[in-house]
Amino acid sequence: MTAILTEDDVAPAPRVSVRRGYRFELVKLVSQSRVRLLVLACWIAPALFVAAVSRQSTLPADTLFGRWMHATGWAGPLVVLGFSGTWALPLLTSMVAGDVFAAEDRLGTWRHLLVAVRSPRRIFAAKALSSLTVILLLVAGLVCSSVAGGLLAVGGHPLVGLDGRLLAPGDAAAKVLLAWACVLAPTLALAAIGLLGSIALGRSPMGLLLPALVALVMQLAQMLPLPVAVRLALPGYVFIAWNGLFTGPAQLGPLLIGIAVSLAWTVTATVLAYLLFLRRDFTNLANDGSARRAVTAGLLPLAGLLGVTVAVIAAATPSTGSGIEQAKVERSVATAFAHLYRMQTDELNRPAVTEAQLKATATCSKGNVQDHATGPGNDWHCVISWHLPHVRTTGQAIYQLDVTSDGRFVADGDGPKEVNGYFLVRTPTGDAPNPMWQFDGNVELLSTTPKG
Repeated sequence: MTAILTEDDVAPAPRVSVRRGYRFELVKLVSQSRVRLLVLACWIAPALFVAAVSRQSTLPADTLFGRWMHATGWAGPLVVLGFSGTWALPLLTSMVAGDVFAAEDRLGTWRHLLVAVRSPRRIFAAKALSSLTVILLLVAGLVCSSVAGGLLAVGGHPLVGLDGRLLAPGDAAAKVLLAWACVLAPTLALAAIGLLGSIALGRSPMGLLLPALVALVMQLAQMLPLPVAVRLALPGYVFIAWNGLFTGPAQLGPLLIGIAVSLAWTVTATVLAYLLFLRRDFTNLANDGSARRAVTAGLLPLAGLLGVTVAVIAAATPSTGSGIEQAKVERSVATAFAHLYRMQTDELNRPAVTEAQLKATATCSKGNVQDHATGPGNDWHCVISWHLPHVRTTGQAIYQLDVTSDGRFVADGDGPKEVNGYFLVRTPTGDAPNPMWQFDGNVELLSTTPKG
């Protein structure tokens, strides 16, 4: 006798939860040899790089904190952080988030996945969460590996901040980890842009490269003489603003604004990607993305967000100029010099002196402009004056400054030779790098100090 099954006799298949879909997508990502190589590189390469550079005779002095890699192991993770914000993190988000949806287009597996999961919403959530997990794993590898390499090669000695202040090992460790935590915000923004590009452009290579291209455009924009409001409105500004953690007091204003902007871009790009994914026609295998859809559903809303953010920041803060002003430069240079002079005094076993006793002041000019000089450039010239207890003569030192558009400056000593004229100073324990020969500093672009 032949049994006949009716529709009522067929039990409905259980719905696949987001948790099961997440595990499935995570296994798919980790099983790719490309992702495995990225994980391996992030957990090994930074330690080898930091350890090797820290033991070389020449250091990357043109990189922020690079000149201190011989002195402390906490400088190495910051050098890696600067490189990661410029190149590594945009490329990592491109390789992971920029390909998580496009891979299904290349393989033609959308219909199989929809039959198994039966919910575009759960598919989107599973893919977004799995890519986020892998990205966090890669960032954790960069942090742990660079810290381990620096501590093993040099040790956890005090770190010189961007204001010349010597940070104790515990304080330096906390600030290093906090700086890495802050750059998670722009990394998430780039990952959300990668999700949007992967959905909107399908199997097109542009979807894979979109986060890296966006990061490159933001880097080029930071080199231009743009108003501070525009700089802060770019989602990648935190890749620069973490420098403010290493000044005293910490320059938190630009950093907090940059984090808020990055999170706003993260939410907006993720929502756009989600809505675009729900409207997609999965029955047509050839319909895997279009440039028109990428512009109307992705580029225009994000451009609108940029415009709104610029307007809000400009209205709420004094940020319509370059942010680099003569008074700010003089204050930053004088503060850093006073701290470094005290450090040099300790190295040379001279009588102790405090910053209050030095009363260091700076008089700076830019090119031929003596008063109210503004803007970045390598033509800043500063004369620093200070006083020593029981000495009637006023000491003076000359520095040539290269101030970049983001507020960072490099002060190059130009005499006298007893203070900043030599790269090395002779100490009781041997020759040591002269902390006042050349030093980095940071001008707060968004200052709350009243003018006058």
